[in-house]
Amino acid sequence: MNDRSRSGRATDSATDRTTDRATGGSTADSLDRRRFLAVAGLAAAGTALTAATGGPAAAAGRRGTGADRAAAGFRVPIDTLRHTRTWMAWPDSTGIWRNKLAGVQSDIALIAKTIAKYEPVTMCANPAGVAKARSMCGSGVTVIGDIPVDDCWMRDTGPVFRTDGAGGLDTIGLNFNGWGNHQTHANDALVAGRVAAYLGLPFTAAGLVAEGGAVEADGVGTLMATRSSILNSNRNPGKSQAQVESALCAAFGASKVIWFAGIAGQDITDDHVDATSRYLGGTTGVVQMPLAGDTDAWSEDARQQYKILSAATNAQGSRYTVSQIQGPNYNLIRSTDPNFVGSYANYYLCNNAVISAQFGDTRADSAARATLARLFPGRTVEQLNIDRLGAGGGGIHCVTQQQPAG
Repeated sequence: MNDRSRSGRATDSATDRTTDRATGGSTADSLDRRRFLAVAGLAAAGTALTAATGGPAAAAGRRGTGADRAAAGFRVPIDTLRHTRTWMAWPDSTGIWRNKLAGVQSDIALIAKTIAKYEPVTMCANPAGVAKARSMCGSGVTVIGDIPVDDCWMRDTGPVFRTDGAGGLDTIGLNFNGWGNHQTHANDALVAGRVAAYLGLPFTAAGLVAEGGAVEADGVGTLMATRSSILNSNRNPGKSQAQVESALCAAFGASKVIWFAGIAGQDITDDHVDATSRYLGGTTGVVQMPLAGDTDAWSEDARQQYKILSAATNAQGSRYTVSQIQGPNYNLIRSTDPNFVGSYANYYLCNNAVISAQFGDTRADSAARATLARLFPGRTVEQLNIDRLGAGGGGIHCVTQQQPAG
């Protein structure tokens, strides 16, 4: 029996799927999305990263440095605030998804159509994929072919939007490098800057490499992140925690980072925080917890995140009140894929709704719905079957990026 974690990263044979962090290689026999898929095509990664941090796309609309604009009052707001739209990306690479592509496209379309009931959705697609994306997503979703993509993980590749509290909006790019050069990303490295240029918004490349799913912002000066992902040498080699923390705070308009140890080398993200811990607003947060008897590394990581966040203070010195959301029983869910992501905490907030997953563990699914309804009163809770996307290593929050209303 496989002992799988709450985040869906399998732990049944972790020693067979470790990463050599010195080389960025993997000893995995089979590769799958966040299990290091599509390693071909990485020769272009260096060029793509250069373009993302210093090329024309990165410079589009740039007005001063990210630190300058943060000092002027720009910061990443908490995602409970109203949105202008949701940004998504349409997957069409058989090199990445192979025979799973059709199922993943169906899940992406389902997510987009569900969100579109509550707020506008803009889907970035490659020109050759526009027609299919429009057909599958329907007329309620705006599909554009102006911003080519490699994959669907807009949370990690898209721009991070910031507001100044007075209607101003700008963007930060986190210099996406394919989760430490594990996946081809010639287009995805440029998505953040191209979205900003499409919108005519100021854009600045941050002073570090990270992904949007690796950072949670409370909107009033405090961030959550895992050392295993952001301090990894495959993203920020040679940088100290203090240097990375300074760059993160400058980018997000924050002054404090709550660090979790995380887990390096067991999935391509090196443990993104948004599968486990989220801010709710004010001094409240939520952590997805494992079953009491689960003892794998991911379960222990979740328990540590809960312990650390419960004892932490925010940038203003106030303690957090931390709720729990119970993860599913992996013996009762539909999927038997060892890489399945079973995270209720990877929900997406849109205007008047919470979009979350359900996995076929009826009791846990119902409990998660009730918890989300309690945590977000007045919002409709939509639970979707996205098993194909989950088997690819991600969830609903991973494939969405909110554009705040300003």
